[in-house]
Amino acid sequence: MNSLSNSQDLLTDMTAATKRLERALMLATGEFSLILACANSVKKQQQTLNSLQESSSTNIQEITLSPTDETLYTTIKTRLGNTQPEVLMIRGLESVEAINQLILSTNIMRDEFRKDFHFPLVLWVNDEILQKLIWLAPDLKNWAANTIKFDGVQNPLMETSALTA
Repeated sequence: MNSLSNSQDLLTDMTAATKRLERALMLATGEFSLILACANSVKKQQQTLNSLQESSSTNIQEITLSPTDETLYTTIKTRLGNTQPEVLMIRGLESVEAINQLILSTNIMRDEFRKDFHFPLVLWVNDEILQKLIWLAPDLKNWAANTIKFDGVQNPLMETSALTA
């Protein structure tokens, strides 16, 4: 019965997180907004994206980064061309080989995002990428509201130890 309760709690947490993401996207329609969505499994990212596409009339465009991508801004600009989607989701950060370089360049170019992109930008991160953002790009990280976590409530001691590691 305890595992059933835990499963229901996780489902409730995921549903609440999905609703928070939906609200954030709705509030940012037509303007640049950086939203960090944290899920440690690609499967959970895909489930959330599927759920959003089913429940929302918003046109969500997705870009999956390749391991060889070195800059986020240029990659987005190149793949979108002149189009401005209603929402853009970026996945695949965990697979980028030069992730530190990509994060640093994104932090440097952050003002260009606001100038050129008039839509909410959702960066799908895992705990490791989130920590790298905190350490390598605090200005960029601070642009985002609170990170929306899809892995349930975490132990606060784990988060503290991850920050000091």
